[in-house]
Amino acid sequence: MASLDWKNIFLNDLDFTIAVEIGMRTIIMFALVLIFLRSTGKKGVRQLSIFEVAIIIALGSAAGDPMLSGESAIIPSVLVFFVILLVYRIITFFAAKYQKIENILEGVPMYIVEDGKFTMNEEGDANFAQDEFFAEMRVKGIEHVGQVRAALLETNGQVSFLFFDDEEVKPGLPIYPKIYNKKSKVIANAGLYACTHCAEVLHLRSQQACSRCNREEWVAAMDDKRIK
Repeated sequence: MASLDWKNIFLNDLDFTIAVEIGMRTIIMFALVLIFLRSTGKKGVRQLSIFEVAIIIALGSAAGDPMLSGESAIIPSVLVFFVILLVYRIITFFAAKYQKIENILEGVPMYIVEDGKFTMNEEGDANFAQDEFFAEMRVKGIEHVGQVRAALLETNGQVSFLFFDDEEVKPGLPIYPKIYNKKSKVIANAGLYACTHCAEVLHLRSQQACSRCNREEWVAAMDDKRIK
């Protein structure tokens, strides 16, 4: 059995001159990527839309070959950068003038919670990962969904919350694991229960399907006020 050639795996035909050239190409292309991103006016990754992420992927593809390959010149990649920047400026110009174009490129904010319950779209369930959303809520000091007047998933991936005043807080679905994981399809005692799928709260005496989503998994509802 032939042994692995570790030198070939890690170095191949790399010599000092090639290593220096790769280093110089990487510095130049990385600087060009930074200059491009600064020219967009964005301050951070969380402000990027899907359209802008696609632009960055295109930039990465254009910058990658000149960084590693001695057969790829830098000037053609710079030309690609300028074309991408031009296309970006043209599209954002029209997006600023026409709301429909902006909605296509950027998307629109999506309601996740309204009036202490998960929204239920006519076309189907809201498209978000429940565990990830619960984590966002816990970071904001939320114990149960009944504390939330509204929650919107913004186009940049952030979640915005509006809260009920203390006297308006409703019984709601708990979001902390130790309580939420007590969910069951069996109702042992009469009381207020929250549907684990849509957060509808009903007074139950025995097992039944949820009146909003027709699911049958419940957990005891909470009505604690939000700790500020």
